[in-house]
Amino acid sequence: VCYYAFTTKSGAFTFDNLTKITQYTPVLMDSLRLALYCTVLCLLIGYPTAYFMASKDMSRGASLSVLILLPMWMNFLLRTYAMMTLFENNGVINSLLELLGLPKQQMIGTEGAVLVGMVYNFLPFMILPIYTVLKKLDRKVIEAAQDLGANSVNVFMRVTVPLSMPGIVSGITMVFMPAVTTFAISRLMSSGMIYLMGDMIEEYFITMNNRNVGSAMSLVMMVLILISMYFLRKADPEGKGGGMW
Repeated sequence: VCYYAFTTKSGAFTFDNLTKITQYTPVLMDSLRLALYCTVLCLLIGYPTAYFMASKDMSRGASLSVLILLPMWMNFLLRTYAMMTLFENNGVINSLLELLGLPKQQMIGTEGAVLVGMVYNFLPFMILPIYTVLKKLDRKVIEAAQDLGANSVNVFMRVTVPLSMPGIVSGITMVFMPAVTTFAISRLMSSGMIYLMGDMIEEYFITMNNRNVGSAMSLVMMVLILISMYFLRKADPEGKGGGMW
């Protein structure tokens, strides 16, 4: 990647490939923005789900984790196509709206559809690391906090959340990285109307047959991901939340 990023098609050294990326700054910003939205939504949905699964009153947390994993055993594109059948003009949602006497909504081709597709595909990567960490928490620590007079809110905010931070960091990393580089979801859920960096990289490699600029874009994305991983790992220096089991 580095070789092609800093060379022309003839093999001469150049920085022109990197300078061309500046014209795609809006696309990069859109990719980062949607990836951030996706990560936040996955965290807001995933943490309560993982907490419920790991609670002492939930004896079937392992069974629920298998149910969460089941969609991941299906091909990524098939899952995305399944989402398209829900959101398209004659899809399930619009059919239900018609039955209720409500007007159809244009969903395919919008950022909302892309965002829903991203959350649907990447949500398990947020739930499972947090569930793993919460499941391993020593219940005696929580009981000690309760014995010292802490109410449920204080126990959750000052004990459970800090101790589950490795799982949160792992989940954020595992969601943000694929979300910021995705191209299939944006291509299918927006019918090609929304371009992200993953789409631009694919276009340069496949359509334009210009691997030099495509490699430069990939290099920039790689650097951004490494920087984000560096800061995220500051909260989990021992990598305790790295596993999904």
